[in-house]
Amino acid sequence: MKKAVCIFALSATLLGGCATIVGDKTQVVPISSNPSDATILITDEKGVQIFKGQTPTSVTLQKSNGSYWGKKSFTVEITKSGYENQVIPITASANGWYIGGNIIFGGLIGWFIIDPLNGGMYTLSPEQITSTLGEKVAHNNTATDGSISIVLLQDVPPSLRGQMKKIN
Repeated sequence: MKKAVCIFALSATLLGGCATIVGDKTQVVPISSNPSDATILITDEKGVQIFKGQTPTSVTLQKSNGSYWGKKSFTVEITKSGYENQVIPITASANGWYIGGNIIFGGLIGWFIIDPLNGGMYTLSPEQITSTLGEKVAHNNTATDGSISIVLLQDVPPSLRGQMKKIN
């Protein structure tokens, strides 16, 4: 029995990295918005559409492309008519099991061979997305009735900034 336990422990150490043993190749990312029923479009680092749907939802994303050190990244675009669009990047970074766990279990083989090929070494961030969409501000530069619009400078299109009048 001791021999079997020793063989198992040795195999786990030599044949697997720690992040590969405890991690997954995919990660579920919940996405919600306020207001709900916004359209979600997710593209990967190559611009390939991965998902299209409505909020709220949960999406399962690959953490690695299967190549050596091949971490994935994504762009989440959330849109709804009458609201400002939001673009949120999702990036992959090395997790604690990869960094610290290989000291105990995987060693150099885990650090430089097994885990970099598997994808379990990565964690996608943010782990969940909650987006509050701001209402669009209408810019009417054809008003001739003497009306005035007060908006934040960041909401004024560059093409209209030259027509702005400073008030005290």
